[in-house]
Amino acid sequence: MAAAAFTMMARGAESKAAGDRAGRGFLVGARKDRYQEELLIMGGRFDLKVSSRDTGGDLCIYDTFRESKGGPALHRHHFQDEWFYVIRGEFIVQVGEDSLSLHPGDSAFAPRKIPHAFAKISDAEGQILVLFQPAGTMEDFFLQMAKIGNEIPKNKNTP
Repeated sequence: MAAAAFTMMARGAESKAAGDRAGRGFLVGARKDRYQEELLIMGGRFDLKVSSRDTGGDLCIYDTFRESKGGPALHRHHFQDEWFYVIRGEFIVQVGEDSLSLHPGDSAFAPRKIPHAFAKISDAEGQILVLFQPAGTMEDFFLQMAKIGNEIPKNKNTP
């Protein structure tokens, strides 16, 4: 079942009309999810901060907290670019053949169709923002992954 989850391709949706966007601003508190979901995936917690429903499908942003070292297995998104921004801890991000060392305040960009992975390498809790553009069906993908739980293949070492 875990292999099936990774073979799912989150297809990018066409940007929706401006009428499908959030009509006003909103606050999502620290360590809170936009819709009070609890997504525990691969040793981390994913808090949705900005939903595709807020942006007409243009993007979504997750604030992720990672206790254990490691991260997802090498993968690619065919329709989404992915951006990482480290708030706390140290991470390695692999994008194609490049291995990037990220510290607080650093960011990395993984273009669509390019294999990539990230892994927390520091001992203390890590925190990294992850943005998908366009959002496509990434939110549903993570909801389905959370149902599978910790059985999802992950990199225990650096990517």
